[in-house]
Amino acid sequence: MDHQRKSIRIVVTGGHQDPALAVIEELRERGRFEFYWIGHHFSLRGEKTESVEFRTVAKQGIPFYDLHTGKLYNTGFTEWLKIPFGFFEALFLLLKIRPRLVLSFGGYLAAPVVLAASVLRIPAVAHEQTVVFGWANRFVSIFAKKIFVSWKSSLAYFPEGKTVLTGNPVRKAVFEERTKRFRFRNSLPVVYVTGGKQGAHVINEAVRSSLSQFLEKCNLIHQTGSSEVFQDYQKLALLKSQLPKKLQSHYILQEYFGLDEIGAVYAAATLVVGRAGANTVTELAVLGKPSILIPIPWVSRQEQLLNAQILSKRGAALILPEEQLSSHSLLATVESVLKDLPHYQKDASEVGGVVDQHASAKIADEVIHLLD
Repeated sequence: MDHQRKSIRIVVTGGHQDPALAVIEELRERGRFEFYWIGHHFSLRGEKTESVEFRTVAKQGIPFYDLHTGKLYNTGFTEWLKIPFGFFEALFLLLKIRPRLVLSFGGYLAAPVVLAASVLRIPAVAHEQTVVFGWANRFVSIFAKKIFVSWKSSLAYFPEGKTVLTGNPVRKAVFEERTKRFRFRNSLPVVYVTGGKQGAHVINEAVRSSLSQFLEKCNLIHQTGSSEVFQDYQKLALLKSQLPKKLQSHYILQEYFGLDEIGAVYAAATLVVGRAGANTVTELAVLGKPSILIPIPWVSRQEQLLNAQILSKRGAALILPEEQLSSHSLLATVESVLKDLPHYQKDASEVGGVVDQHASAKIADEVIHLLD
């Protein structure tokens, strides 16, 4: 295939933008590809806050198409009615774009896109991030030419003949310190608190209730998300403005950290507190960062708990169940890890071997082979 003469159109869809962007980055280095993104324009239904997905993809110069569809899993009749609409909308978008390939990264939004691609005889491939499987990817696997999985345990859930163990792609930006903004002018440890791209209200509340106590003991880099419902960023910004100047200097508050900043955030962090999504766990492993993980309890098949155990069983993380989460328990757990920090740092530095750092290249190889 001559990548230098004619651009090849690829549609990217699904709920996991970070590994998708890592693969896009790899493919762009291999040849001439045009990428188109089908996703969520807004953070949550009914809100008018642009999603991190939209903002990040738009910054990459990738055309973005908003798709409206329903969830099949753990929802009601109203959601199910939206699914046919999502299929026909996806069909229309694919007819408009006319891609050579659909690249899917999980989540319910990917299902109608891959199904529509199958109807139009456009090949599709999919990537599964978790140690188990997502229901959307189980559906997608019926139609996809290849299924890429991040963990060996996931191989059992997909058809043997077309499933490939690649690992979970990691953005190159997480390794690059592109700004000095997150270097504090004191000797306190730095704790990075994140709830994922949409934020986590329960974690934000636990920090807010004991913010001054946290800032007496450590510097905080806090990613809150941008929910219009909870207004966590606005509440914490107001609280920060009421603190003594010294404590204010210990606190960096932001709705989301983009590709130009995330590497510097990780470089500065002594300890990471967050959810246990597959991408977070992969990045923590490859960077060797100690962590406190608070898995989302309501996700199917305890997916996040299983992700967190990859690190906790190797001594690189402590798991704090959400039902035990409070401002007191979070502060106590942070103090406990920082007190025994050399131990956690040693174990975290040795856990990188569980992650395949060539995942992006492996997926790019498979994609190019399929296109050939």
